[in-house]
Amino acid sequence: MSLIRVGVLRGGPSSEHEVSLKTGEAVLANLPKKYFGHDIFIEKNGEWNMDGRYAYPEKVFRNVDVVFNALHGYFGEDGKVQSIMEHHGVPYTGSGALASAMGMNKQMAKEAFKRAGLKTPRGILLDLGMSVEQAGKIIFGTISPPWVIKIVNGGSSVGVFIAKDFSSLAGTLETILSPSDGERIMVEEYIWGKEATCGVIDNFRGETVYALPVVEIKPAVGHSFFDNDSKYGGQAQEIIPANFSLAEKREIEKMARLAHDAIGARHYSRSDFIISQNGIYILEINTLPGLTSESLLPKAMNAVGSSYGELLDHLIAMAMGKLI
Repeated sequence: MSLIRVGVLRGGPSSEHEVSLKTGEAVLANLPKKYFGHDIFIEKNGEWNMDGRYAYPEKVFRNVDVVFNALHGYFGEDGKVQSIMEHHGVPYTGSGALASAMGMNKQMAKEAFKRAGLKTPRGILLDLGMSVEQAGKIIFGTISPPWVIKIVNGGSSVGVFIAKDFSSLAGTLETILSPSDGERIMVEEYIWGKEATCGVIDNFRGETVYALPVVEIKPAVGHSFFDNDSKYGGQAQEIIPANFSLAEKREIEKMARLAHDAIGARHYSRSDFIISQNGIYILEINTLPGLTSESLLPKAMNAVGSSYGELLDHLIAMAMGKLI
């Protein structure tokens, strides 16, 4: 029997290029033996390569049976590459184009969460290009400090800032407000509480949407939250199973499933939460969670007696329309 050809798509033009390289490397190294992995590397300038040689996307797709999407951030996680693959009729892992775009856009995801009845932090939207003074007055007059400032289209905690007072708010706005950029920023109230994350997988172990164990996260010393450095620097504490009450764990699992369905995600996702005195808030959803050696989803799989290889096999089988 011939091996199934899996194109592992990694790299890309986003600020998460390096993380994607690590995810793709881990996927290639852990593919079960029935698969033959092709390294599909997208350079930062957008050029595609297959197994170390320059190749047009059309050639890549003709020579694989399925694509494992190991990209993160812009282009890979926002629906753009998904639209390209759908145009060429190649099956791929992860959410479709529309769900990917919704998950990547923090405002669109927030609205979907609200419609699903999930609690989200209070926030406002601002256009990049307005003056620091204008933005500061709007924020200060609407939400009490501290504030969480986010680039609307950003992933893996890239473009997320915490401002504790007006001075640090002004400094943050100076950094990210740019008239040449069409993006928007979201400013939310800072929710005090314990951080948690929960991954879900479709059609796993007899469940339509299977919730993996809730992970408790304690950010690295000197970090206000589980930011990009904490995620991939290996300094944050990730506790599996989490030291939360059974009721809190079950509620987070339920919310992770609802968030997954709210944006129409498929195959897998991972959502982030804050457990506060006023309840549990959802912060965001990741439609292409990291799969590096430091990533939370593989660790959660191990906690339920599964493996990285089983996860990859299951995701690829779903992408190809096969049942396990």
